[in-house]
Amino acid sequence: MILIDGNQGEGGGQIIRTALALSCLTGKPFKATNIRGGRENSGLKAQHVAAIKALKKFCNAKTDGDEIGSKKLLFIPGKITAKNIVVDVGTAGSMPILLQAIILPCIFANKTHTITFIGGTDVSNSASIDYFHYVILPYFKQLANIELKILKRGYYPKGQGKIELTIKPKIKLSQYNNFEDFLTELQQYAFQAIQQGKLIQIKGISHASINLETAQVAERQATAAEQLLKNLGVPINIRVEYAQTESKGSGITLWAVCTTQKNDLAKSHIFGADALGEQGKPAELVGSEAAQQLLETLNSKTPIDAHLADNLMPLIALCRPSEIVVQQITPHTKTNIAIAEKFLGQCFKINGKAISTVVLN
Repeated sequence: MILIDGNQGEGGGQIIRTALALSCLTGKPFKATNIRGGRENSGLKAQHVAAIKALKKFCNAKTDGDEIGSKKLLFIPGKITAKNIVVDVGTAGSMPILLQAIILPCIFANKTHTITFIGGTDVSNSASIDYFHYVILPYFKQLANIELKILKRGYYPKGQGKIELTIKPKIKLSQYNNFEDFLTELQQYAFQAIQQGKLIQIKGISHASINLETAQVAERQATAAEQLLKNLGVPINIRVEYAQTESKGSGITLWAVCTTQKNDLAKSHIFGADALGEQGKPAELVGSEAAQQLLETLNSKTPIDAHLADNLMPLIALCRPSEIVVQQITPHTKTNIAIAEKFLGQCFKINGKAISTVVLN
């Protein structure tokens, strides 16, 4: 039984999300205590409970403590068995945060499956759904065929956004005699992102609820971002979208496409930034915030932005020996490494901003 202090490191829900994913894959049970102990409104939140219940179905797990506000969780996984399920957060709880816990077990399942999520697509203290779709997911697509459809956006407070995730695994955990053989197979998917390379283009999506169309909020967000980025001398394509939603809201996600292989987009890598609108915040500020974040990563000359690094830690822990150079090693990143090593052994090395994983004998 792996014991986890839910208040270690940055002490947030990241601990539970990473533990859930790796518990399902390794088959190792865990017990977490003092969950989010140092946070206001400590204990499990709606999106954490939704992730636990989804993975409970997905890997036939036994649980105790999987309720909102609980500071303890016992999770005993069974075998991963792909199922078509609906996961309703029940609030504007972040679906991108929920996906952090679910994506890894799903891509190694035994067959094609579709999961429908209901909740918040673009909410505070979380990556946007577009960031997850266009920045994070490409790094997982070498391991599975993944299609994500945004059926409806969900802003705070009512949420009720809807997405559909269909996954066709290439590597099925159930086909291996043991977890060590599975890890050996994953070595061929180890990857390096060491240099930023040459910037090829910038893409983005600026979105808002339909009741903000008259004020041209999405266009103003996009224009403000373009003004800050135009001197980079590359094509900028920011798509503008309006949608029927339950609550008023807006946001923008930007991503840079770079390559180290002479303009070869097939050899490209991606990093990004996002910003969220709120009451009283000018649309121009939303657009410029996202653009400034993107410029900070570009100016750092590193290929992986800080938020992307957090999301890649469990992946590079599995696909060894990998190496990435990151804009910043955040408390989230360090926490993710610590939890990954509880399940997979001490496989990480950090040298400055370079994070690598090694094959353990």
